[in-house]
Amino acid sequence: MRTTGLFTLGAIALGVAASAAADDHEMRHHDAHQHGKVEWYIAQDNNMLLVEMTAPGSDIVGFEHAPENDAQRAAIQAALEKLSLPDSLFSVNEEAKCSLVEHLVSQTLVSEEEHEQHDDHDHDHDHDHDHDHDHDHDHDHDHEEHEGHDGHEKHDEHDGHEEHEASKHGEFSAQYTFACENPQHINTVTTDWFNAFANTETIAIQALTDKGVAAGDLTKASTTFRF
Repeated sequence: MRTTGLFTLGAIALGVAASAAADDHEMRHHDAHQHGKVEWYIAQDNNMLLVEMTAPGSDIVGFEHAPENDAQRAAIQAALEKLSLPDSLFSVNEEAKCSLVEHLVSQTLVSEEEHEQHDDHDHDHDHDHDHDHDHDHDHDHDHEEHEGHDGHEKHDEHDGHEEHEASKHGEFSAQYTFACENPQHINTVTTDWFNAFANTETIAIQALTDKGVAAGDLTKASTTFRF
């Protein structure tokens, strides 16, 4: 779902929160993208409540590299769908009467372009399969000569590609905007995140509401954050 300027307002509010809790923010920033640790940022703007989450790919799908097979691609898609249902992940106390008005989920393990290229590759592979047998015999000799000439170079390129992929640390992000009928009654956020994504050990939260700046950690044994 496309977002509006609400997330821009949230970013401003979160910047204020970070400035007001500089020491805590600096510590969390230093530990960014720590496996088992998810970051939540919460900001209230009048009757709007904005929640932003960032999680390592290892927490969500068990890996942080580009998908290598259909099972991993399916896992990414399933995770995005799960993140699109915030009611199953967390809830604000009922007295605030907050309703979801928009959301955005994304990931950096694979780009849309790469996804489309994979689909095209599958189609081309199926289309050309019938021709492979006819041409294999004719090209065996040329293929061997080609490998002997520049096989080493191609091997080096492949190694470089693997090193590049290994250096990437994919993550998932989610942004949610809620409209609250009684924002003055926003008191707690309770999460079921640890049941949905068992690899997460800690959720680090920074928040800015009318009650002031707050920060804290949630764990499997402590799943409610109080503003």
